[in-house]
Amino acid sequence: MKKFTIASVAIMAAAAALPAHAEISNDVVKIGILNDQSGVYADFGGVWSFEAAKMAVEDFGGTVQGKPVEVITADHQNKPDVAANIARQWYDQDQVDAIMELTTSSVALAVQGISKEKKKIDIVTGAATTALTGEQCSPYGFHWAYDTHALAVGTGGALVNNGGDSWFFLTADYAFGYSLEEQTGNFVKESGGTVSGSVRHPLGTNDYSSFLLQAQASGAKVIGLANAGLDTANAIKQASEFGIVQSGQRLAALLFTLAEVHGLGAKASQGLTLTEGFYWDRNDETREFGKRFFDRTGRMPNMIQAGTYSAVLQYLKAIDKTGTDETEAVAKALHEMPVNDVFANNGKVGANGRMIYDMYLMEVKSPDQMTGDWDYYNILDTVPGNKAFIDPAESGCSLASK
Repeated sequence: MKKFTIASVAIMAAAAALPAHAEISNDVVKIGILNDQSGVYADFGGVWSFEAAKMAVEDFGGTVQGKPVEVITADHQNKPDVAANIARQWYDQDQVDAIMELTTSSVALAVQGISKEKKKIDIVTGAATTALTGEQCSPYGFHWAYDTHALAVGTGGALVNNGGDSWFFLTADYAFGYSLEEQTGNFVKESGGTVSGSVRHPLGTNDYSSFLLQAQASGAKVIGLANAGLDTANAIKQASEFGIVQSGQRLAALLFTLAEVHGLGAKASQGLTLTEGFYWDRNDETREFGKRFFDRTGRMPNMIQAGTYSAVLQYLKAIDKTGTDETEAVAKALHEMPVNDVFANNGKVGANGRMIYDMYLMEVKSPDQMTGDWDYYNILDTVPGNKAFIDPAESGCSLASK
């Protein structure tokens, strides 16, 4: 197995007086950011999520209950076995208290299973499958930024309502892609549309020609890209070469974020409809956060990175509230506490661990509409949280049996 490299940063501040009731294991709170830092999702979350996590710790003050907070990170290479080995080492040897981000659904499901076994907190911001809060939910597992249901309601709903009532899917061949295709397809059909078929491609493929030709031959009005990261960007580039959009079919980027739009460029991305839970230019608070993030990274945050900031911040708030980093107490607080920060306004965590908050339907501007760098989106609509996410009571999660 390939070796993985763990980068670590300890964020210290002068220790405050420790309350008598505080119980912080090993005298440090340690958070692991585990994600893809070298593959197709390296821009999607990557080292930028690590920076967002550090920002959250710094903004919280560097300590919680008088004890320092440390953030470490590793690259899981989009491989569940690699991620599982890292997670076990972090929990068993390195005294990590919680693992977060977890881009790639297969990885997130594997690590959530280990976290449940070890009775540790995991907060997923980078993976999409609703199984995390459905049939594979955990009392200690939380799903923070988005999921396949929210993407299906947001992007899929917008296109069906605007005449895109026949679909063909180009789908990443793993759990995330299957879930996104299924969720969006069901929503299309429930809204009166049809799904004529789908084709699956390997994660990280370079040549989409045969897949795109099948999609083009289907005659569907909308080609749903049930993939993410460089897979989506490369599919869009090659679709342009085939003249698919020019011939009248539309591309629906079901998971496409600000990072991928920037990488692809406004000219190639213009007109795409997508759903995100965060946009840096939405209001004064998000603009201030975006500027601070840009000053340290040279880029604006997407919903994965801003969501990671929120998850770390909320985790520290829960420890501060309970006076301990003991898992059961922190999990209870995370379920009870409202989420109010730059990422979510009056967010709430359901019994299944799903954080429910408003999402936003976006359209990528044309280059002539842009007023500056990173000015990519028009916000078309708000998707209320109670519509975007599955009601926890209907999620299929039974924590009593977990």
